[in-house]
Amino acid sequence: MAFKTAINLLSNTIFSLDLVDSAGSVGDFKELVENIMEECGKPNIADLFPALKMFDPQGIKGRTSVYAGKIIDIFQRLIDHRLKLREVQGFDTNNDMLDTFLNIDQANNQDMNKNKIQHLSLVFSYPFLDTVSSTLEWAMAELLKKEKIMSKAKHELEQIIGKGKPVEESDITKLPYLQAIIKETLRLHPSVPFLIPRKANENVEICGYTIPKDAHVLVNVWAIGRNSSIWENANLFSPERFLKSEIDVKGHNFELIPFGAGRRICPGLALAMRMLYLMLGSLINCFNWKFEDGTKLDDMNMEDHFGITLTKEEPLIVIPERKKNTIN
Repeated sequence: MAFKTAINLLSNTIFSLDLVDSAGSVGDFKELVENIMEECGKPNIADLFPALKMFDPQGIKGRTSVYAGKIIDIFQRLIDHRLKLREVQGFDTNNDMLDTFLNIDQANNQDMNKNKIQHLSLVFSYPFLDTVSSTLEWAMAELLKKEKIMSKAKHELEQIIGKGKPVEESDITKLPYLQAIIKETLRLHPSVPFLIPRKANENVEICGYTIPKDAHVLVNVWAIGRNSSIWENANLFSPERFLKSEIDVKGHNFELIPFGAGRRICPGLALAMRMLYLMLGSLINCFNWKFEDGTKLDDMNMEDHFGITLTKEEPLIVIPERKKNTIN
């Protein structure tokens, strides 16, 4: 459900349509995205011995290309369809991301480079979708384990926007506790635990260690978020720590950089945070949640599954119950 909601919100931003509308189609697309992220997270011997890159000894590059190609084929059909629509006299543009790309090409009197648009769409989609859906799953898992925190979140939502109403973008700034829950989730469960690799432009010494020029650098934000010298009760899920704090996730505070910092900060930060607020807030305010028959709260596995993205070792399976006065 989290993945389907995330992909449809994103596809509406890019293409003004729901990319998936059934369990089958979302399953296929989700599998492609997960396969790409899994391949990207595997240790690649060619990274240690660059001469082997052309041989692709583990087949990682080949498999990744196949998965990415299938997603690009989907985007290609959407782009071709939009081009045909734009040729129809009187067609009103949607002013979405795809129309923005097409308008730029048209303004420059250039033929549209469909290849660039396909790959830009791919860059926006597969890392973004996996990270948003995993963060949402972790947030729900933590809230279900901490009934007091869930109750506080429900109370805030009911007081500010009314019981059973979905959260809208204009509501976000009025919901400090919801914002704190998202920050705390990203602190304990950063979606990309080592961020995207950086490279040292020159020799540099940090805390007595020499980082040689051109060395690949991984930032362990998972460890930073659980460092007891930075955070009080570092392993405890406590959104209250952010209620009177100016710390944000925009790269200004190095103790909390789940999206990175500097020039290589995640370009999808604003969209990801907006989606997390809207999705989590609506799930809390519009539904009550219960476990499957026979499943107990203590049975919930909160172990991490490490990879490019940090997911739960076991998927969270809960049953929604629509609140009686939910507005359709």
